[in-house]
Amino acid sequence: MMRAQFPKVEKVSIQPFILRSQLYSSIQDRTQVDRELELLMREKVLRIFKLNTGQDDHAIMFMEDYVKQIELVVKRMEAKKQENLAVFEWFKTHVIAARLEPSIEHQELCSLLSSGGKVKDEHISLLINAGLLTRQLIDPNMYWFAIPNIGSVLKGLSQGRKELLSFLNRTKYKEMMLAPLEKKRLKLSPLDMRFHLRDLIGSGRLKTFHTPTGLVVRLVKD
Repeated sequence: MMRAQFPKVEKVSIQPFILRSQLYSSIQDRTQVDRELELLMREKVLRIFKLNTGQDDHAIMFMEDYVKQIELVVKRMEAKKQENLAVFEWFKTHVIAARLEPSIEHQELCSLLSSGGKVKDEHISLLINAGLLTRQLIDPNMYWFAIPNIGSVLKGLSQGRKELLSFLNRTKYKEMMLAPLEKKRLKLSPLDMRFHLRDLIGSGRLKTFHTPTGLVVRLVKD
């Protein structure tokens, strides 16, 4: 259901994803959300990605959509006549099927890739440059799995959050009726207002409450 509500982002070829916080906004029991996500991850229905926009930010993408995203990258590389493209097939077949967690250690990555062929440093560099892996700052031997082409979307996510929180902070009572707020357009984000509202409600930065005239969104004081 939420997959269909992922807004179409102009000039960015990215498959739909949702944020864990957005699931928290629609389901009260967070433990149940985490348990079901873990189950679906183990069943290889979806993948969970750690995002660099915040300590607790995680994106969730269906496995089939993630595979499509990898294939889009390969097509782009083929058009540039890039070499060593076999590594993407090894990654798809041997790595993401075996390693379901959001991160992987360098040695394990090389070991899994070697099921496809002889692994060279260039292969790892290619996966990093393609946006499928990012090195962890605290341990360069560890990588986060990543979603290619997500950079501009993450920038919009961060800027849209700030813009929405700043807007509500400037209102008299730090609140606004949900219906007119949902219709507002954000200047700094390609993502729509509902995407940001669900994210910020789920992460606890905003809260909603019922009034006789409808649902109100209020800024949560730090």
